[in-house]
Amino acid sequence: MFSFFKKKIVIPHVRLTGVIGAAGRFKQGMDLAGQRGILKKAFSIKKISHVAISINSPGGSPVQSHLIYSYIKQLAKEKKVKVIIFAEDVAASGGYLISCAGDEIYANSSSIIGSIGVISASFGFKDLIKKIGIERRVYTAGKNKSTLDPFVDEKEEDVKRLKNIQLELHSDFIKVVEKSRGSKLKEPEKNNIFTGEFWTGSAALKLGLVDGIGNADQVLKEKFGDKVIIKNMEKPKGFIARKLSSSIENPIDSLTRNLEEKSMWQKFGL
Repeated sequence: MFSFFKKKIVIPHVRLTGVIGAAGRFKQGMDLAGQRGILKKAFSIKKISHVAISINSPGGSPVQSHLIYSYIKQLAKEKKVKVIIFAEDVAASGGYLISCAGDEIYANSSSIIGSIGVISASFGFKDLIKKIGIERRVYTAGKNKSTLDPFVDEKEEDVKRLKNIQLELHSDFIKVVEKSRGSKLKEPEKNNIFTGEFWTGSAALKLGLVDGIGNADQVLKEKFGDKVIIKNMEKPKGFIARKLSSSIENPIDSLTRNLEEKSMWQKFGL
């Protein structure tokens, strides 16, 4: 007879989408500065027990990935709230690192999960500028200031220096995953979990990288009942920012950014 007064369960739901890091003149990628407000708002809703976060990202900046991960963990601790992560098309590399902020991680059976590694890619233009008759002049103070200059031959010591940095970043990534997933991980060494390999959601479940298969609406209703109120709090991208970025951004910068972003998504078949 008192069901009319039964307390409604509200679950804030935030979507984090895109390549991680500042992209283009107007920083269209996903970074902490752009997501801080919506995350804080979600965790600040009164009398909640959980926050749901959907992630769709192929990765990007290691620093921004760590910052977003740490901020989610900080908010969850301050508000004493549990976090449920939902991987959409991709939660790979930095996208998976952010997912590790969740107390539970769910994915679609066809989601791409993992890619726990570090990559750095560039191009070499030495022969091209010579062919078209361009003479490049560079002046530096500091013998390593022009490390990995794409217009000269690679130096072995430069590549070694970069590799050492990558190994440090990779070690940090592994520590985050191990802390988050703990004993849930199934034989990490044998199953190449930390080699940069990636899997479908179904395979990731068997490896302990995720806790279950299902989308946000489905899982939240199963956990909290059909009458749960899922408060979607996706941060919209402003119309003015879209127009400005397409009309003012340097064409070369725009092309380079688009190619880089496209290559990151295509790596995972998207």
